[in-house]
Amino acid sequence: MVGFAWGVLTLVFLDEVLAMAAFGVWGWQVGTPRWLLVVVLPLLAMTVWWLFASPKARFGSRGRRELAKVAVFGIASLALWDAGHHGWAIAFLTFSVVVNGLALLPGVRAVAGPT
Repeated sequence: MVGFAWGVLTLVFLDEVLAMAAFGVWGWQVGTPRWLLVVVLPLLAMTVWWLFASPKARFGSRGRRELAKVAVFGIASLALWDAGHHGWAIAFLTFSVVVNGLALLPGVRAVAGPT
């Protein structure tokens, strides 16, 4: 079970990295100063994640963590959709829901530690 848990946690991390990449893709597709939005949008998403959704988030209590995760993954999926990558948007959203659902299993949560 420990190997499964670490595999799920690795996929959760990959999911977070893919979300940041989705914001960069959208910034490149729609941005006027492309290079600026490719950098700023992922940094903004990382800041939201750091403040609200990370395991040691300063403001991650009372449902804020869950809301931040839904917002980041949902907006990242919409960003891919808006950039014209419809298949990737659906695949990313599906992957996010499945992986984060698996991360809620008691065995995975035990390995991840208290959040």
